[in-house]
Amino acid sequence: QVRLVESGGGLVQAGGSLRLSCAASGSIFSINDMGWYRQGPGKQRELVADISRRGATNYARSVKGRFTISRDNAKNTVYLQMNDLKPEETAVYYCNAKSVVSGDEWDYWGQGTQVTVSS
Repeated sequence: QVRLVESGGGLVQAGGSLRLSCAASGSIFSINDMGWYRQGPGKQRELVADISRRGATNYARSVKGRFTISRDNAKNTVYLQMNDLKPEETAVYYCNAKSVVSGDEWDYWGQGTQVTVSS
């Protein structure tokens, strides 16, 4: 089992910045990729960015150049630095961890943290 706890959400004006953190605990040795997803009002959950254990990153096209995902394996924590935020990026942001145990892949989710961008 893996437990994920997010922090860092809040209210920010358009053009502002926020940094999200997600701390993992439990069976952390089994975690491969970690990432951030978001779900806006009336929208489906979508990938924002993810990062492999070795640091390879992947971003949604809409956030490239503005968001940066990073990972501290020693602290079992993944971060999402969000700059130049837009009102349409108001959403609940969820941390995700993909774990592989005995060949089976498991998806773990945090409880979510609200990000509200005012215009």
